[in-house]
Amino acid sequence: MSEDWRHGGFGLYLHWPFCAAKCPYCDFNSHVSATVDQARWQRAYLAEIDRIGAETSDRILNTVFFGGGTPSLMDPELVQAILDRVRRTWRLSNDLEITLEANPTSIEAGRFRGYAEAGVNRISMGMQALNDADLRRLGRMHSVAEGRRAFDIARNQFDRVSFDLIYARQDQDLSAWEAELREAAAMAVDHFSLYQLTIEEGTAFGARAAAGKLRGLPDDDLSADMYLKTQDICDSLGLSAYEVSNHARAGAECRHNLVYWRYGDYAGIGPGAHGRLTLNGTRMATDTPKAPALWLQMAERGNAELPREALPLEEQAVEFLLFGLRLSEGIDPDRYCALRGQPLPSGKIADLQELGLITQSNGRLAATREGRAVLNGVIRELMP
Repeated sequence: MSEDWRHGGFGLYLHWPFCAAKCPYCDFNSHVSATVDQARWQRAYLAEIDRIGAETSDRILNTVFFGGGTPSLMDPELVQAILDRVRRTWRLSNDLEITLEANPTSIEAGRFRGYAEAGVNRISMGMQALNDADLRRLGRMHSVAEGRRAFDIARNQFDRVSFDLIYARQDQDLSAWEAELREAAAMAVDHFSLYQLTIEEGTAFGARAAAGKLRGLPDDDLSADMYLKTQDICDSLGLSAYEVSNHARAGAECRHNLVYWRYGDYAGIGPGAHGRLTLNGTRMATDTPKAPALWLQMAERGNAELPREALPLEEQAVEFLLFGLRLSEGIDPDRYCALRGQPLPSGKIADLQELGLITQSNGRLAATREGRAVLNGVIRELMP
């Protein structure tokens, strides 16, 4: 199993932890800072690339993803320096995908030209809503008009532009979401990430909900109807769900995220960045401290990782199941068996098939559309 990761490929994730403001629903590792010494951060990123590259330099790199935080707050010169070092460190696939996440408030033409010249070829934009009142509720700093202008700037500079929308928002009904989704699709987007609003502990929304002050959220039935309506609309527009929350035209899927979902290897660099690296025949889980100052200090001392953890094959099999069944293509049961040392439970598979929640064809097992709507339950049934 030492080469299992090759089924998914190899990617690099770089986390930029800074934002202009903290959104009330966000539980990502993001921080607001008045000043950022980007030259100092550049030295730290390059040192970490060198360190991990020394262990993996024989690999072909398939994808690079700048996530955050708000990576579009990075100076283009910083992105250029990172990608120059990446090119010197790994062999690159012929169709290398380099994605950078952006918020509409930090998009301007000159900055985006700099990213494109550095090698970025895909933008993922945090639009979140096409309704000014809801944007304000979500703590977003841009208006719908600003979001549309930002999208036009990105579209003029990059062939591949995705954007995120959040639904099941406060006081949102099914017809309003349908109208908004159709409006978004009319903007010639080839990839959507469409997420139901979830209330997470440790966020401002979480605190408001606990105090009974977050009103107007849809009930479970309406949320389920919104999910199913999303599938219907996107299917009709040729933007099929290749993953539970991600829709794309054929060929426009996010290849970096496919590395995760197909259970490949990926290096994680930056505060709070996770990774999976197969080294000397053992798949290791890597992690980093979330606090930006601590990560920076550790990188400057030569290693910004926390102690690595070897993943038992049983745990790898569970992760493979959790990630792979999110995809419409599903999983190869033989690969699960090789990781786990035993096959998936045939009785459970038969029960789930009878309920119309999973399907088997061409040597693959996949959740149906109805199964993906209750995917956590499906996975619980299949887990040992």
